[in-house]
Amino acid sequence: MFVQQLGCLSIGFSMLPTTTVLAESFTVAKEIERNLSKESVNAWLEIRENGRVLIYTGKLELGQGIKTAVAQIAAEELNMRLDLIDVQMAETEVTPDEGFTAASMSIESSGMSIRLASATAREILLKMASESLNLSKESLKMEDGNIFGADKKTSLFELLKGQHIEGKVDENVEIKAKTVRKYVGQPVPRSDIEAMVRGQSVFVQDLRFPGMLHARVVHPPKYAAKIIQFDEENSKNWPNLIQLIRKDHFVGVVAEKEFEAIQLAEKIGGQIKWDSGQNMPEQKELKNHLKNLPVEEEVQENKGDVGQSSKTMVSRSFFKPYLMHAANGPSCAVAFFDGTVLHVWSHCQGTYPLRRTLANFLEMPEEKVHVKAVPGSGCFGHNGANDVATEAALIALELPNKHIRLQWSREDEHAWEPYGTAMIVDIEASLDTNGRIATWDSHIWSDGHSNRPNSNPNTLLPSRFMNKDYGHHGIGYRGGAWRNAAPYYSVPNLRVTSHMFLGPLRVSSLRSLGTFTNIFAIESVIDDLSEKAGKDPIEFRMEHLDDPRAVECLRKLQDKIKSISVIENEGLGVSFSRYKNETSYCAMAAKVSVERKTGQVKVQKLWAMVDAGETINPDGLKNQTEGGMIQSASWALKEEVKFSSKGITSLNWASYPILRYPEIPEVEVEILDRVEQRPVGAGEASMAPTTAAIVNAIYKATGVRIVSLPVDKELLKA
Repeated sequence: MFVQQLGCLSIGFSMLPTTTVLAESFTVAKEIERNLSKESVNAWLEIRENGRVLIYTGKLELGQGIKTAVAQIAAEELNMRLDLIDVQMAETEVTPDEGFTAASMSIESSGMSIRLASATAREILLKMASESLNLSKESLKMEDGNIFGADKKTSLFELLKGQHIEGKVDENVEIKAKTVRKYVGQPVPRSDIEAMVRGQSVFVQDLRFPGMLHARVVHPPKYAAKIIQFDEENSKNWPNLIQLIRKDHFVGVVAEKEFEAIQLAEKIGGQIKWDSGQNMPEQKELKNHLKNLPVEEEVQENKGDVGQSSKTMVSRSFFKPYLMHAANGPSCAVAFFDGTVLHVWSHCQGTYPLRRTLANFLEMPEEKVHVKAVPGSGCFGHNGANDVATEAALIALELPNKHIRLQWSREDEHAWEPYGTAMIVDIEASLDTNGRIATWDSHIWSDGHSNRPNSNPNTLLPSRFMNKDYGHHGIGYRGGAWRNAAPYYSVPNLRVTSHMFLGPLRVSSLRSLGTFTNIFAIESVIDDLSEKAGKDPIEFRMEHLDDPRAVECLRKLQDKIKSISVIENEGLGVSFSRYKNETSYCAMAAKVSVERKTGQVKVQKLWAMVDAGETINPDGLKNQTEGGMIQSASWALKEEVKFSSKGITSLNWASYPILRYPEIPEVEVEILDRVEQRPVGAGEASMAPTTAAIVNAIYKATGVRIVSLPVDKELLKA
């Protein structure tokens, strides 16, 4: 039910089939409402009567361990046991508006805000206790929700008399975590893993409510297709159909049971005749098609003279196809309209942005839309979560006072999620007479890398099915295309030019954005240049780095792999990147073997050296890095969205294969903990250098330079 306690509104529910959740009116006790301004201490934490502390974060747990990490951060500053810290994740009207859980920014933004708020709260409480107990602040100690000194003691809740902590966050407050490190820097395990392993209810897909109904949407066969014939009245007579919802070209069905809804969607979908929609290019012509699209061209970086002549030149063109998020659990949402307020449970990565967009699309006041984030089963980036939430909302508005659960099918997920865009990177680079990089000229062709919903309805899939013209979403976030496009190495003559196109497939944010393709291209060319210079690839990289932290990562990697031997048809490749050229460092090595008769590549082992500044949770950081390495290996060897002029054809795991458990390489990650540095995000740092190291290893094994992904087995046959 909705619980009002000290002005804190939350939707309480049990993740069990026998959930007893009932919706009541959406009201907030204004006289005791928390201040949700990010500058306010009480926006980030609340002292509770039971002696516990509730931490608020606008970020969502996506598997990156943010819930555990922020608890560690708060526990350190408040000197409380971890089991006394609770964490409330993204929910409108409850947590601060922190935008999206994206760009590896959760620790940098939310985590550090919680650190400052917790430290500020500690100092405010100690001062209050000093006055209340008539003892000097310096003589007092705070521990596990109590403050004591001499023979006097008070609990934090008693001290506050049930009120919130008043005051603004002090950006100059003393941070205990830099010196104490009782919790921060320790490998605290995530509390949610056991439930996942045991198959217990964890995800939005597991949510169940009394009397809940199930819905399915009849999606068209391809982009922009419109209904031209549909006997709507006849379709309403199907058995088990509770309601048929039609809004322009949007068709949804509702049934008591999920399988009934699935069957109804298939039957009714078979009665609809669609127009042809837009034709897409043929798969084999994709690279040429993209290069011939209209583009917005812009020079992003330009220094020196890239036109200098050189006898030692490397010129290559690299290609990355469209990639899926390929979430294990298809997108799902639950929506409930109580007649006044629309409530949505979603694994979206931004509750407030989704609320703004839903309100605009549904033409409702923002305060009448309430969104609570619930973890979803898999996904780094913008998948179909916002779309399915919108579809569920459209249907819930037609059936007030009923919880509507809508989960996409595997085919829906693969066909309609916004993909990571295809990219082309052309590089020309040269060496001077001393074997150092002289010139570097890079041209990038890319669609935008984000069309996340942040108020404009045209970013939501259902907007495409309405007669109202919401306008085209356009290219979206352009900066993702040239992320990491400029080499982190010292290059005296450098030019980076972007060519932004509007491609044929729906795209948005996918883990690491353009960094993946840019580093794949850069590190391949760096290896080629080191070979032409007659130098060891690691030494060549270090010669061109002015950053001692980058050099140390590579030096440690060099020491780690120096004893690794290879035999015929095996290769050892290396790579390096600093994500966004300003956050996490990652030096990578890969050992591969190639079966020359079949061209089959086996990644035997991956090594990573990671420097993400101050480490909050080394176990979490390793998990993030390892997961990125394995996902990247899958991208390198297997993944590619397939399509024809008739539409998307990668509609299942057979047509969109991913790395299977027997194929997963051994991974070894070593962390360089920099306590004196600020912590930075690392969730996307290992993606790009992994694939770069793999293709460099393939080159060492075969002499074949891979320039197009996924790796073509035919090229590697003996």
